[in-house]
Amino acid sequence: MKRIALAGMSALLAACATPQQQPPMTAYTTGSGAARSSDQLALEFEKADLALRIEPDTRSIRGDVRLTFGTRAAVERIELDLDRNLPIDAIEVDGRPLAANRWRNPEGKLTVDLPQRLEPGRQTTVRVRYHGQPHVAKKAPWDGGFVWSKTPDGQPWVASAVQGEGCDLFWPCIDHPTGKAKIVEEHFTVPAPLVAAGNGVALGMDEKDGWRTWHWRAKNPSTYGISINVGPYKLMEGNYASRYGNTIPLRLYYLPQSEAQAKELFAEFAPMLDFFESVIGPYPFGDEKMGVVETPHKGMEHQTINAYGNKYAKTPYGYDDLLQHEFAHEWFGNQLTNADWDDMWLHEGLGSYMQPLYMQWLRGDQEYFALLMQSRAGVRNRKPIVSGTPKLEEEVYDEKVGPGQDIYVKGSLVMHTLRGLIGDAAFFRSVREIVYGTPDPRPGNFAPRNGSTPEFMAIVKRNAGRDLDWFFQAYLYQAALPELQATRSGDTLQLAWKTEKNTPFPMPVEVRVGERIVSVPMTDGRGSVALPAGATYTLDPHSKVLRRLAHIEQFHQYQEAQKKRKAGS
Repeated sequence: MKRIALAGMSALLAACATPQQQPPMTAYTTGSGAARSSDQLALEFEKADLALRIEPDTRSIRGDVRLTFGTRAAVERIELDLDRNLPIDAIEVDGRPLAANRWRNPEGKLTVDLPQRLEPGRQTTVRVRYHGQPHVAKKAPWDGGFVWSKTPDGQPWVASAVQGEGCDLFWPCIDHPTGKAKIVEEHFTVPAPLVAAGNGVALGMDEKDGWRTWHWRAKNPSTYGISINVGPYKLMEGNYASRYGNTIPLRLYYLPQSEAQAKELFAEFAPMLDFFESVIGPYPFGDEKMGVVETPHKGMEHQTINAYGNKYAKTPYGYDDLLQHEFAHEWFGNQLTNADWDDMWLHEGLGSYMQPLYMQWLRGDQEYFALLMQSRAGVRNRKPIVSGTPKLEEEVYDEKVGPGQDIYVKGSLVMHTLRGLIGDAAFFRSVREIVYGTPDPRPGNFAPRNGSTPEFMAIVKRNAGRDLDWFFQAYLYQAALPELQATRSGDTLQLAWKTEKNTPFPMPVEVRVGERIVSVPMTDGRGSVALPAGATYTLDPHSKVLRRLAHIEQFHQYQEAQKKRKAGS
């Protein structure tokens, strides 16, 4: 009878854990990156102390979180974000219980009325205790939330991936790219013998009554970069001697069944680190770790503990493209964080450009251009990749209203074009400045920062020593690509650039006439090339300039027709 009762209880718990029974998230919770209020803007987020108990059997969590704030201006309330589907059990301010009528969380915006005004020069600590079933991702990481999975041998395997919907899906935070805490301590309690791999530096593990608590500490982690990773992990360890003189710990948490493949993946850590450090600058979190954890979802750039779910796939390019892309986000996403979601191309465009750049660094031009061609085939140009106005995350990634995948593929090709225009010295100096806030980064002389598109534009113009507004207006703030119009008239080839909004575009271009390469300045957007009778020509023969191409558009039309045909069959 006891066995039957336990089976019935297990069935009941499983039914309670069914994602379909969860109330829908509010629009506020779904919309990561809403404009910060004046009270939030005043806050200095000093520390987040996160104690989370993860219970795989019931797909639930129990949180006990302490958040410490200073302020630049007097505030009478603390405004946080927390999914309302996680009921709050109690709130304390500076160790004193707060009456239930002193806080409210109707739409996922948790407002806590302070017992007394917080003045500049002082700090306050808000403790929030809560519980519940966090939102379950339908298709992580594209749809944010928790993943409750099983390893091949049936053990619990749990992960979070919340870039789209934000940190408020499992802890009370400021769900905005600029809402980072200076210090985050993590205390993740999981059923023994499971492992909880966290952000930053490992501070040990306690075990009691069949539960293990894993302790971690991280500096300035990005809001969605704080993550849950639970499984029966084994740990692969090593060290990397940086070209900057420091030693970087290497850590890979993997499932026991994956040991052989994990060794091969681990061997890729050092060359990837050497590439980024030699081309961009020092690994931003060298005093913590380069960390990777095997996950039941595809992947995500969680700071110092990158989620990896690529199943150790091989590519003809000889490297793990998922690992390299997520690792690029340690520079473009975690060290440099977009000031607003409208600037997300700084994460994804620069991060995506690191893949062809890595191939060029490792093996030369053929694979560099092969990867760029893959990106070129994906550029859609439905919306500008930067709007110039504040955006929610979903407004950027939804191709019906925002640029969608163009922040990756078009952003990468814009960087390729910019590099060719201003030269390697000015280009890489500009990238280092936007990433580190200094052109001469060294371990210890920089910290994670927020950056914006206008800031990057200003840095590039200063390093190039010329006005480049025309370049950024055409590529970032207009949807359609510049079109190079070529008209043959007698023995002359007339060239003219046309942009979507008829803005100036003095982009120089090369033309191959026979076997000769001619550089055309195009200073006023126009130019010409002598073209002898019978001579053939090729525009931009070395693929330096991103521009409108009719055959790419025809390819997209063909793809759309094929989709409609399959949908109708």
